[in-house]
Amino acid sequence: MGQLYLVRHGQASFGADNYDQLSELGCRQSRRLGEYWRERGMQFDAVITGTLNRHRQTWEGIAEGLGLSRDDVLPWPGLNEYDAEAVIATIHPEKLQRPDTPELYRHHFRLLRQGLGAWMQGRATPVGMPSYIDFLAGVTTALDHVRDKHHGARVLVVSSGGPISTAVGHVLGTSPETTIELNLRIRNTAVTEFAFTPKRHMLVTYNTLPHLDGPAYEGWVTYA
Repeated sequence: MGQLYLVRHGQASFGADNYDQLSELGCRQSRRLGEYWRERGMQFDAVITGTLNRHRQTWEGIAEGLGLSRDDVLPWPGLNEYDAEAVIATIHPEKLQRPDTPELYRHHFRLLRQGLGAWMQGRATPVGMPSYIDFLAGVTTALDHVRDKHHGARVLVVSSGGPISTAVGHVLGTSPETTIELNLRIRNTAVTEFAFTPKRHMLVTYNTLPHLDGPAYEGWVTYA
C-alpha cells in the first residue's frame, strides 16, 4: 500500500498586492517541516507540486530542511488554487477593502464561503476560472496519476487548501458545504495523509502540524 502526503503551502502574503509569495514565516514553516521529516528518516519516491510560486517555494523550503538537492519534481497545474477574488466577485462585484482588521477578515471569508458554494453548485462562473467540475478533474487526475504510477511508493504533493480539501471531499464523498468547511480550516504547511492502492485512496490524517508541536513554535500556526 502506498502513502500520499499532501502539504498546503506555507504562509503566503494575504492582503498584499501579490499573494503568491511566501512570507518569511512561511519559509520557516516549510523548512521546519523538512527538518521534522529528516529527523525521522522520511524520504519520498516522487514529488508533485502545483505550479504557483508559493507551491514551488514551499517545496524548496521542505527540500532544504530535508537536506535534498534533487529537483526532479512533477509540476501539475490541476493542483493550483482557485482565484479567491474572482470567486468573491461573483456575489460582491465591488472591490473589497484590503482586510486589515478582524471584522474585515471575517467579512472576506463570509463572502468567500458564499461564493465557493455558488461556484461548486454551478450557480456562478468566476471570471478566468474553470467550472468546478473541471477544477475537480484537475485534482482527481492527480490522484489517479499517483495510483497508476506510484503503487507502493511514498509520494509528496505540495498544493493549496482548495485542491487538498477537494481531494479529501472526493475521497470521502462529502457535500459541497462540508468541503468548503474543510478548505477554510486547513492550516499552512499542514499535512494530510492518504493510503492508496491501485484502486482507491483512503484518508489517514487531515490538517496535522506535527512539526510545529511544542513551545518553540508558538505563534507559527497560520491559516492564510
